[in-house]
Amino acid sequence: MSASLSSAAAPAVSDRLGSYALHGAATAAYWLSPMERSQRVKQGVPAREVVTLADAMGLPRDQFMRVLGLARSTVERKITQRGPLSQFEGEKLVGIERLIGQVDAMVREAGSAPDNFDAARWFARWMADPVPALGGLAPQDLLDTADGREAVSTLLYQMKSGVYA
Repeated sequence: MSASLSSAAAPAVSDRLGSYALHGAATAAYWLSPMERSQRVKQGVPAREVVTLADAMGLPRDQFMRVLGLARSTVERKITQRGPLSQFEGEKLVGIERLIGQVDAMVREAGSAPDNFDAARWFARWMADPVPALGGLAPQDLLDTADGREAVSTLLYQMKSGVYA
């Protein structure tokens, strides 16, 4: 069953990401289909992308890893060895990229984004503050689980549509 996902005929997701990096690598995962995101995670997200995304968000690497629930020593070792993240770790990273891409798309679709809008930095600031719609939790308190990231995504969609007040 998994052999069909890793077929030699299937293009590597990493080969396609360049065409989706419209407003920065931090947003690329949003433009991939769920199957493509899954394939990217299974192919192995390079550990170095933790550094790239933390830098894009303007966060210290250790704070970023803490928010995602990643073991700092393990990820640092993988970065040093130029290895991939585990599927568990990669899924978290791709999930954050997807949320940042969602913010970028929402703002640009609304037509209110200044040319220098930086979705990754906006998301980093926004995720730190408690939100009543999340029961008083800050979005960053939910980013370490798939269901938590889904709750944050839903909240972003509600903000876009004006449902959230």
